[in-house]
Amino acid sequence: MKKTLTSLFAVALIGMSAASATAADIVDTAVGAGKFKTLAAALGAADLVDTLKGDGPFTVFAPTDAAFEKLPAGTVETLLKPENKGKLAGVLTYHVVAGKVMAEQVVGLKGAQTVNGQRVDIKVDGSSVMVDGANVVTTDIVCDNGVIHIIDSVILPADKTIPETADAAGSFKTLLAAAKAAGLAEVLGSEGPFTVFAPTDEAFAKLPEGTVASLLKPENKEKLVAILKYHVVAGRVYSEDAVAAKSAKTLQGSPVAIKVTDGGAMINDSKVVATDVDASNGVIHIIDAVLLPPENAVDARRVIENTVAQGAHLFNAGHHAACADLYHNTMTELMSANLGDSLNSHMSTVLTSANHTTCPTQRAWTLRTGIDQMYGQIVANR
Repeated sequence: MKKTLTSLFAVALIGMSAASATAADIVDTAVGAGKFKTLAAALGAADLVDTLKGDGPFTVFAPTDAAFEKLPAGTVETLLKPENKGKLAGVLTYHVVAGKVMAEQVVGLKGAQTVNGQRVDIKVDGSSVMVDGANVVTTDIVCDNGVIHIIDSVILPADKTIPETADAAGSFKTLLAAAKAAGLAEVLGSEGPFTVFAPTDEAFAKLPEGTVASLLKPENKEKLVAILKYHVVAGRVYSEDAVAAKSAKTLQGSPVAIKVTDGGAMINDSKVVATDVDASNGVIHIIDAVLLPPENAVDARRVIENTVAQGAHLFNAGHHAACADLYHNTMTELMSANLGDSLNSHMSTVLTSANHTTCPTQRAWTLRTGIDQMYGQIVANR
């Protein structure tokens, strides 16, 4: 297949000799071809001519005039307006990859990060190659400062921010509500870039009953902020780089572990269900469980000691329901911290059992027993 593709991609730009192709830079080569007038005009309006006439090297996926004509009526004219210079530059740099990437290398890639910052997807199907939704029709036009591959459609970068992208997907309502409550929605909508490990609504639904409602309370804002920041990494980190790094430091300050298992990629104990969802200010990787930041076990021990002291006073005073509520709330809050798989599993079991107990006295004792067992495990692991 590679031999067939190499033969196909060896076709030179029609009407241009090999000598003239290698005697000019990318811009002059495109202008000389006569079929890239719109591209040339756009490069001028975006002040990118000097850049693409520079040393490079660059790889350009170049749309023909016919490719620009496929865009909705008025699109090119709008982009060429001075007030849209930034947006135009973003579109054009999405067609440029740093370095000289020849066709033989392109067909071995699944994607390539562009000068825009976002990544184009590359798909090989038999003898055809697509970059995002555009067909590659001619390749390996070698220039002094890089190489041109001709495509039949203009490719467009993502133009929605991370919150806008998540909102459009429709499956991140809880995450967006949490980000808003934590005052982080505006941050995630800023320039960034950011990498977000985004739990779906189903992922949040896996948390013990009442956890989300508790976290959304104003008095728990600090804890909610910590959890959400534990899902965010500075910069635009695509899946290949994340896997190679094996870990990433989050905005919360603690790192997450990244690994590949037989069941797929994992972020801590959360499975990655989709990767490399581009946004204008970053990239989203979708996960199936909420990540919980580590919490100092000594702090958890202190929380339990204080809770037990208050609970004992309430119980002895005959306020068994209030005691049970206190224990339940404490355990629910501790579930929001990453105390380890064993403790989290234990708390989930205890909370489920307590939720099925209608007698306040029995409910209080069920929760107290579970808390005492937790305390013993924490002390033993110090």
